[in-house]
Amino acid sequence: MISRDEILTVADETGLTPNVVEKDYVLGWMLGAIGANSVLSPTWIFKGGTCLKKCYFETYRFSEDLDFTLRDATQLEREFLTTQFTAIAEWLYESAGIVVPADRLVFDIHDNPRGRKSCEGRVYYQSYFAGGKQDLPKIKLDVTADEAVVMPVTRQTVFYPYADAPAQGIHIHCYSYPEVFAEKVRALGERGRPRDLYDVINLFRNDQLPDAAVVQDILSQKCAYKGIRIPVLEDMESYKDALQGNWQPMLAHQLPSLPAFEVYWGVLPEFFNWLEGRAVEEKVALAEVTGSGQVYRPAYGRLGLRTLSGNSLEIIRFAAGNRLCVNLDYTDNEGHRSTRVIEPYSLRRAQNGNILLYAVRAEDGQIRAYKTDQINDASITNRTFIPRYRIELGPARGDIRSVAQTSGWLPGSLGILQSTSRRTRVSRPISRSRTSGFGSEATYIYRCPICDKTFRRKTQNSTLNPHKTKDGWPCSGSAGYLEDITY
Repeated sequence: MISRDEILTVADETGLTPNVVEKDYVLGWMLGAIGANSVLSPTWIFKGGTCLKKCYFETYRFSEDLDFTLRDATQLEREFLTTQFTAIAEWLYESAGIVVPADRLVFDIHDNPRGRKSCEGRVYYQSYFAGGKQDLPKIKLDVTADEAVVMPVTRQTVFYPYADAPAQGIHIHCYSYPEVFAEKVRALGERGRPRDLYDVINLFRNDQLPDAAVVQDILSQKCAYKGIRIPVLEDMESYKDALQGNWQPMLAHQLPSLPAFEVYWGVLPEFFNWLEGRAVEEKVALAEVTGSGQVYRPAYGRLGLRTLSGNSLEIIRFAAGNRLCVNLDYTDNEGHRSTRVIEPYSLRRAQNGNILLYAVRAEDGQIRAYKTDQINDASITNRTFIPRYRIELGPARGDIRSVAQTSGWLPGSLGILQSTSRRTRVSRPISRSRTSGFGSEATYIYRCPICDKTFRRKTQNSTLNPHKTKDGWPCSGSAGYLEDITY
């Protein structure tokens, strides 16, 4: 397990409490354990807000639970889950030094309103910040087999920023990006929780927005399966008071700084216009105005830029994502120091290597470029802004479209994925190598992104051997992406 000092450092960098950062750390390894388990990995599909943050793009909201849809409803049994997660507890200790007391595993199996089995699990873990065994923090698991999975499932790399990251990364089967989006919209319309509003608007603001018609089609199938109507703007009004009342208590501890409720509520008309196919204004990028620099978008936690006072510039990216102005304390090239209120838009690397913050001065609308090594300090204001240009400050997470389809599963009615073969349930105790899911030999399948050739590996190694394209020419691809794991 990483040191207490590293957790405190990350907490300082992100503006979150240490216990929230520690939970984020454990969540990453928990996903690694599920992804490495040959029994759970093929059937557990990761979804929800944590999936969004861990697999697709930075939301800045540190989620506290893991949501899964199961392809195999027979796994929703307390004895089966206890066996698998006891093995996961052992794997976590051996792999990362994380202690999960097996006697504190809890799996509550219940019928949902449709009369189908669901499970709420609680996995406790030892913490640097807990007062004792009875005060251990927990990860909540929400598991169901009663969902319409419309699009092909993808296997994604889990974003993991901590020092003990596995050499070959962490991978998990999850909903495609458009399906996560549609699921969030359905959840917002069905239950109206603050985290759903926050996530939906963040998805809408992301510059890798999927096609609205695709999201709408998935949404309609999911709502049909649940027997509910497709959410529309008028439905949201009935949730407004509850959303506003719960905004602070349900979100404040998950974010570096809590934006005002109105900042998100006020975007809903524009969002529904986009979802329903009505025209939404597209912003031009600052590069089209200034014509300079290459966008600089390192992953969250890896920005590596600090003000002269020692604070991380990550706070500026958070402010931009939440459409909040920033107080910028800056010393210009002549040595004059002053503070100004800015609308942040992008970080760009100039030809001489300097990293510049491109922004608009709120007082006069003038575009300015600020050298990051001359920023004395920066802080978020409560002043919101309507973007004049495309915001390009969000951390890059690669192409959020589907990069790989899980093999062996075919779409059935309403797009529900159905297995081409049935798993045989274990009804009697056998050796751990078979029941735990960690004893089977894995084959890792990598695909060349240039020529589409696949390579099979006994270890997680993305380096590709010299090879040729289908036309017989030498291929330039030297590193592949993990497409699947077979056992």
